[in-house]
Amino acid sequence: MPILEKANGELLTEMDDISDCLSPAGVSLESWPVIRSGEVGALLALPGLSGPEKEAVLSGHERYFERLRDSHGYQSRDLVVLSPETPGLDDLLSAFLRIHLHEDDEVRYILDGEGVFGFVLPDGEQVELLVQPGDFIRVPRNAEHWFHLTNSRRIKAVRYFTSTAGWVPVYTGTPHTFPGISS
Repeated sequence: MPILEKANGELLTEMDDISDCLSPAGVSLESWPVIRSGEVGALLALPGLSGPEKEAVLSGHERYFERLRDSHGYQSRDLVVLSPETPGLDDLLSAFLRIHLHEDDEVRYILDGEGVFGFVLPDGEQVELLVQPGDFIRVPRNAEHWFHLTNSRRIKAVRYFTSTAGWVPVYTGTPHTFPGISS
């Protein structure tokens, strides 16, 4: 269940309220069931996954990829697995803490763990959205945002791509005004 925090500390926990807040930025949010049984469930419980294990998890959630391929033209997907054991985790994450945009949509389906997407809304307000298992988020191209992990420092998320060319972060130079975040 997603939770949105405004800079003034107000928390939004209802999906409709969160969607209303994020819609001016074009961000869409849905809730999809995560498979927790059988091999897929056992794999999601592991801290790290090999290539074949990642593919087994992706195959278990293939119906979502098929839906997105048919409706939005996504051509590929992968599974990102981050944990405290990930080599160079701090360096990797520091690239996404600065406010940036992408030239393609950023699409994530959270399977395990949690993370935080921050957004610069069109009126300049900054908000943060906690995403957890079952949350599907689409950040449209050119939307200013940032990302960080919570204190658990772990997440497993499916990434969907129309192409990987638009995935390089373009830093905007917009400063963080959200409490507790520094550029």
